[in-house]
Amino acid sequence: MGIASHLGSWLLGTVKNTTGTTAGTVRNMGATTVAQTTPLTATQVAALTGSLGAIPAGALIVGVAFYTSTLFASATTLKVTIAGVDVAAATTITAAGVFPVTLASTFASVAANVGSTDALVTYTATGTSATGAVTVFIEYVVRSADGTFNSTSS
Repeated sequence: MGIASHLGSWLLGTVKNTTGTTAGTVRNMGATTVAQTTPLTATQVAALTGSLGAIPAGALIVGVAFYTSTLFASATTLKVTIAGVDVAAATTITAAGVFPVTLASTFASVAANVGSTDALVTYTATGTSATGAVTVFIEYVVRSADGTFNSTSS
């Protein structure tokens, strides 16, 4: 199976434009949630910093999590930064499994809209383990650069 690319948000619903005030006549279109995943090896984590890519302009951040498939041999922490703002304090990875990140209140404005240009995503880590693997998962809603996903009426 191949991978398809689509530029812009996918809008789903049954009413594109409001034509009345009752259910079935009021716009009910909404954007889909998407995710980016980036696997990191122990070598990449031991480098202490790195790039995780970019999030499209206007995106709304829904969540961040770390999926650890192979436990690191020594204490390891990870912190993700989007658009130059820390998503949360560093998360200590203590076992294999899923580590959801609670978004910090200081990240709220970036979470609501990453900005009018694509937002770079980076990580900072601690640890020098020669083994271990983690996948960084970032979930977001694709929107226009101004933070909207409603097309103009035609």
